[in-house]
Amino acid sequence: MSYIIMEIKKISSVETYPVRHEVLRKGKPIETCIFKGDDDEQTIHLGLFLDDQLVGIISVFKEQNNLFSETNQFQIRGMAVLEEFQGKGLGTKLVKEAEKHCINLNANVIWFNARENAVPFYEKLDYKIIGDSFLIPEVGIHFVMYKKIH
Repeated sequence: MSYIIMEIKKISSVETYPVRHEVLRKGKPIETCIFKGDDDEQTIHLGLFLDDQLVGIISVFKEQNNLFSETNQFQIRGMAVLEEFQGKGLGTKLVKEAEKHCINLNANVIWFNARENAVPFYEKLDYKIIGDSFLIPEVGIHFVMYKKIH
């Protein structure tokens, strides 16, 4: 019987690009995978590996959103799991690991712009929509979603 080793660990912003490109920016230039703030000191990138293969990513940015009055806010960006590995709970593991990181930094709110088709996934993790949908050009309809930590 063979076992798959799953590990979530910190990675560099550059290491996120192949998964961001494949899942979030398919058919677009690789440069669209570079996010403002990727290399800020307070930004972290986590990679989920199955037997040393990077199959999922999530990035956490120290970023304020005026929709929230809380001071210690973090934004999740670039959450993606390669298509053949979706639906197996790996995205949930990544979000929970990002939440742990935010809790360790005494976050008040975690927020992000969720693609329309990802809303049910995040709702299962107790995130709520605030405001109306909006269009990110060439990416699609999004909703701001959030969770208050304490």
